[in-house]
Amino acid sequence: MTTNAPGPRDPHEVGDGLRVVLADDHPVVRTGLSALLESVREGSPAVRVVGVAASGREAVRAAVTLRPHVVVMDIRMPDLNGIDATREIGRAAPSVAVLMLTMVEDDDSVFAAMRAGARGYVLKGAGQDEIVRAIRAVAAGEAIFGPGVARRVLGQLGRPLPQPDPCPTLTPRERDVLTLIADGQPNGVVATRLGLSPKTVSNHMSAVLAKLGVTDRAQAAAWAREAGLGPAAEA
Repeated sequence: MTTNAPGPRDPHEVGDGLRVVLADDHPVVRTGLSALLESVREGSPAVRVVGVAASGREAVRAAVTLRPHVVVMDIRMPDLNGIDATREIGRAAPSVAVLMLTMVEDDDSVFAAMRAGARGYVLKGAGQDEIVRAIRAVAAGEAIFGPGVARRVLGQLGRPLPQPDPCPTLTPRERDVLTLIADGQPNGVVATRLGLSPKTVSNHMSAVLAKLGVTDRAQAAAWAREAGLGPAAEA
């Protein structure tokens, strides 16, 4: 059976341009950005501002009811911040892409936005061409970051991964004792350096042997060097 009634709109059809909602709590920013986007005449698809939002919850409602291709979102928003609003949009309107456009550029905010589902992150102050390019990119399913943000992302990705603790059950003091044992120090020297009695050092050493599953201090020292403790690990 066929019908002439229109079906639901495919949010990825762009015959009449990219539908954009602007979410920012400052009216001047919304007005200026809307005028900037509507003035673009070059490139394709064209960008059409179909709605604005002054809070995070308004942004979520606009994403659901207006079904834009892209929500351009600030982070600092009343009612519901931009990161939480992005997460809500991902659940309620998963076909809608979110592009962060904000003054906030600290690492925590950038990566929180990414984890929430934002497809792009551009700083306010970016040129018209950069903003329009970012909107078109996220609408096409790409991830895009402004130059400063991209450097942060690449720098974070280039950091070595933290190594797992080979024996997380050791207490800090037991680890101190083991480090000095790996350095070849006798219990008396260990006690002096750590300000402990020889008996306390001996007790710590017994606990270390039990936790490592070894039988003597030589095996413990070898384990410690393998784990990167003591100067012999540098050899």
